[in-house]
Amino acid sequence: MTFIDLNSDVGESFGNWTMGDDAAIFRSVSSANVACGFHAGDPSTIAQTCRDAVTAGVTIGAHVGYRDLAGFGRRFLDCSPTELADDVLYQLGALDAISRAAGGNIRYVKPHGALYNTIVTHKTHAQAVVDAVKAFGGDLPLLLLPGSVALTTAEAAGLRGVAEAFADRAYNPDGTLVSRREQGAVLHDEETVAANMVRLATEGTIIARDGSAMKTTAESICLHGDTAGAVSMSATVRRELEAAGVGIRSFV
Repeated sequence: MTFIDLNSDVGESFGNWTMGDDAAIFRSVSSANVACGFHAGDPSTIAQTCRDAVTAGVTIGAHVGYRDLAGFGRRFLDCSPTELADDVLYQLGALDAISRAAGGNIRYVKPHGALYNTIVTHKTHAQAVVDAVKAFGGDLPLLLLPGSVALTTAEAAGLRGVAEAFADRAYNPDGTLVSRREQGAVLHDEETVAANMVRLATEGTIIARDGSAMKTTAESICLHGDTAGAVSMSATVRRELEAAGVGIRSFV
């Protein structure tokens, strides 16, 4: 039987401001990319998210990002590699303490937003992220875009690089994600999204924005928790994958 992981960005509410429905989306996904307080999330939100993930049997991962609350971590920060490595290590330490108190632990790392996209090509920042993960210890896997510099850097350092695909994002023909600044970057039609993810899991292809079939491999599929209709979309994607004979389980 073919298996694939479904992951979602969660723990991104802040104070009285609510982002997504984490507890509901845990009914569909197998891995949780939990915000660590630098791009989103406050301590109480993060703690509750970890408790909910443990209760649901969902694997906890650290969703580390640039120190950019105002920009939701979606702006590039030209920080030094030392500063970036320290920031990532700080986030790992914070989530480690909170997840342990909830009865879980960090099982993998996924960079967020601008950091994720930057280290597709930015060797210095990719190395800084890898250095932070190595310094934290435990040889945590890194969830990254296929073909990225960060994936190669992680594997060269002895870390497991896990390639992922995005269910609710449009792709360019070269395998990169369409910028959120462009119209149509975020996908909302559940049936189209689900069909594309079934095609990925069973045939190894994704339909790009120009209609071309793009070959790719992925061990995990991301469904953003902040996308409108995320809970319903994640349920639809899971249902259609299972109907196609694809099992859902964490990559760790």
